[in-house]
Amino acid sequence: MNTGSIHIVNGSIITPQGIIEGGSVLIKDGLISSINETITDEKDAVEIDAGGMFVSPGFIDIHVHGGGGADFMDGTEKAFLQVAATHARYGTTSMLPTTLTSYRDELFNTFHVYETANKKNVAGAKFLGLHLEGPYISINQCGAQDPQYTRNPDPKEYKEILAATNVIKRWSAAPELEGALEFGKYLTEKGILAALAHTDAIYEEALKGFENGYTLATHFYSAMSGVTRRNAFRYAGVIEAAYLIDEMDVEIIADGVHLPAPLLQLVYKIKGAKRTALITDAMRAAGMPEGESVLGNIDTGLKVIVEDGVAKLPDRSAFAGSVATADRLVRNMISMAGVSLNEAIEMITQTPARILNISHQTGSIKEGLAADLAIFDSNINIQLTMINGNVVYKK
Repeated sequence: MNTGSIHIVNGSIITPQGIIEGGSVLIKDGLISSINETITDEKDAVEIDAGGMFVSPGFIDIHVHGGGGADFMDGTEKAFLQVAATHARYGTTSMLPTTLTSYRDELFNTFHVYETANKKNVAGAKFLGLHLEGPYISINQCGAQDPQYTRNPDPKEYKEILAATNVIKRWSAAPELEGALEFGKYLTEKGILAALAHTDAIYEEALKGFENGYTLATHFYSAMSGVTRRNAFRYAGVIEAAYLIDEMDVEIIADGVHLPAPLLQLVYKIKGAKRTALITDAMRAAGMPEGESVLGNIDTGLKVIVEDGVAKLPDRSAFAGSVATADRLVRNMISMAGVSLNEAIEMITQTPARILNISHQTGSIKEGLAADLAIFDSNINIQLTMINGNVVYKK
């Protein structure tokens, strides 16, 4: 953590109350010390001139698999640090490294690598804990996840996993599976965020899931049920449930491909900025040139092709992952969904911070919070990223 003083001046400061034009932010010992409407005299501080650009809270990505040619499932410290450094270049200051369904030994190795990499992560986005995506998901909605690993929640298994590590912050599962409600309840009791994902549930099952802890809809619209018919009768699905349950949060891949403009607009219109978190859900090709890539472990993962700003299965029959970076999400919400800059930033700072219960640590430009900041121009091109008062990227 930076133990000196830094004074960011001449910026358009994005605060929860609005934008302070020509304002300044004083940082001491890695924390935000004060926000001022004018430039104050701070002789002992290192000055950073924002040049009239926006000074924003750093972006919080609560669902990301990789970037910069690396994936968390590679199972190496180098991969973890490479992903963190890559996304920091695009304004991300905190993230939840996310796994895919895998062998047990591969998963347990990920826990170990997370802990060792976390101690060495000084140049990239902070790790907030692990997000396990699967293996308790619907085989009908597994998407690019390997179906051979899908199964129902087993108390013996998940209790063993949770006893082996304390770094799991979130776990995504399908609430309609046998044992899933008990699983959601158990996660909630442990202070772990339960999220519904890769699910074929109908409304009534999703509602029971919500009542048992599944308060977040993982990559909303992707790999989840909408209105369906069973024996001629129509049933609302998870998508409708997320809209109807006011208190349910949703996260969206706002890359403009997974969700086109009309759906981005619809999500914002119904759920609003306070219930919608922007996520990259990025795989290893984020921040890399288009072409061939691999989803998951570099040696055993799924070969994909990256084109049109998204990863696809080789036969181009379906998407196989996002290659978005956080700046792109914000840019798209403004240009495609008509969301104001303030609310677009809220969706990738304050909202995910609230979902993860870390609003007292980061997510806003407020006195006493971590100096996790991004400076960008009017096109959301990142010029500087700061984490705990340390500049980790400067264009």
